[in-house]
Amino acid sequence: MRTIPLPYPLDDTGRLPRPAHTTTDPESGRVGEAAAELAAAFAVPEPPATDLTRYHHPNFVRSEPHSFGAKFYFTGFTGREEEPEMPLEVWQDKTVTYEQRGQLSLQYSAARVMWSQARLRLKAAPVLRRAAPLWDAWMAKSTQLTEVFDAFWSTTDTLWRAQLLKLTDAEQAALAAAAVWDEIAEELAQLAAEQVRAAGEEYDLPLEQVAKEIGLDASDWHISYASDYQRGIYDWDWKTPAVRDLTARIVQQRERLEEVARLAGDSAAAQQPA
Repeated sequence: MRTIPLPYPLDDTGRLPRPAHTTTDPESGRVGEAAAELAAAFAVPEPPATDLTRYHHPNFVRSEPHSFGAKFYFTGFTGREEEPEMPLEVWQDKTVTYEQRGQLSLQYSAARVMWSQARLRLKAAPVLRRAAPLWDAWMAKSTQLTEVFDAFWSTTDTLWRAQLLKLTDAEQAALAAAAVWDEIAEELAQLAAEQVRAAGEEYDLPLEQVAKEIGLDASDWHISYASDYQRGIYDWDWKTPAVRDLTARIVQQRERLEEVARLAGDSAAAQQPA
């Protein structure tokens, strides 16, 4: 064991006393030299940097310093890979420093963003193609319902009941189309939710953008949050989003017809259509 003689005793804290700054005290230079020797004797050397290559994601290429930390480069993701997760060995490897773990964590977070967007493109593209004609069909039936209802303004009293029958037919056709649309919209909403879960809301990839990339215009499509398609425990009168909105519209139309029929004194026509 190496020992170093000290020119002054240690103070109450176990440290060397700080000498006064003076150029006339010959002892001050000796104290400074002894303190430097003592620090060097007990200094813990910095561990060599650990090679993290074995812990990098397979698609990782390189990283560069960035104002927000680092910028990562990867080879292209297909979406078929497993979800990027930092290896558990990183936490068990005592040679990996805290800073290195932080960089690896950022790398895998960036990889998840890239992977999740590639996966959404892969999974959503065929569903979007199937959804396009179903949206058109739903919009056509919705427009037809509006036209049938508007026709009451020009329907004569003798044809009032016949027009009611047309209205009920249009209602049923629209409700069926809305239900079909909600089914595929739920599938798309679930895919979008999975992408956000993996990447975070700040890195979400809109379905509208994915549709545009494959030549579809989905800017008018009504797709709710994934949770809106799940029935709650106490939702006794629960309906999917498009069906719910259409049902509210149908109720308003019928209430209007009832009001007109009552004002006209037609008790039969005032009854709700079956």
